Amino acid sequence: MKSVMQTMIAVAVVGLASSCTPVATETPAPGEPTFAQIRAATEKFQDVNVALAEGYIRDPANMCETADMMGRPASDGAMGVHYFRPDLLGVTAPPNPRVDGTSTYTDFNMPAVLIYEPQADGSMELVAVENLVFKASWEAAGNAEPPTFHGRPYDSMEDDPATADVDEAHNFMPHFDRHVWIYRENPRGVFEPFNPAVSCEHHGATHTMPAPT
Repeated sequence: MKSVMQTMIAVAVVGLASSCTPVATETPAPGEPTFAQIRAATEKFQDVNVALAEGYIRDPANMCETADMMGRPASDGAMGVHYFRPDLLGVTAPPNPRVDGTSTYTDFNMPAVLIYEPQADGSMELVAVENLVFKASWEAAGNAEPPTFHGRPYDSMEDDPATADVDEAHNFMPHFDRHVWIYRENPRGVFEPFNPAVSCEHHGATHTMPAPT
């Protein structure tokens, strides 16, 4: 009887743990890449210098985005530092005062945005990829709903003028975006905008070059 009871308790505990842990469900629509395919296409960008050489630029404001900066609980974690391809976002001018663009690009085979976590030695570690479309351009193209990826609508990001001490759109014009945390496990879910396992603690650290040999 005791053995049966222990088994029942174990099953219940496992079930509770499963219900509390976000699970990434792969449901790509026709033509959409799987997580494995996205990783295969972007692994080279784990070296940030490769990303820079292929046209990605660091966020002009040099911000490392945290949840509390955008009016969310600090316990939600952070995004990190964004590097983006201006051509893929349709960005043709400096921020005025916000980053704006015209593209409706959503192909995760070559994401428009790469997200890095600053490290203690000043290096950058790739943690996620992202696609972003500016709301005005997306709607001007005849789209009544946000884009989707793997069956999930993109998140809507738009600054609220009533909250002067935070910026819900992190210096971008209103937009829809989708984060995919394929390089740093996110306990909140692979598509959540913030990751408690990402930190901006070392933002601004100076990279130390190895000594000559």
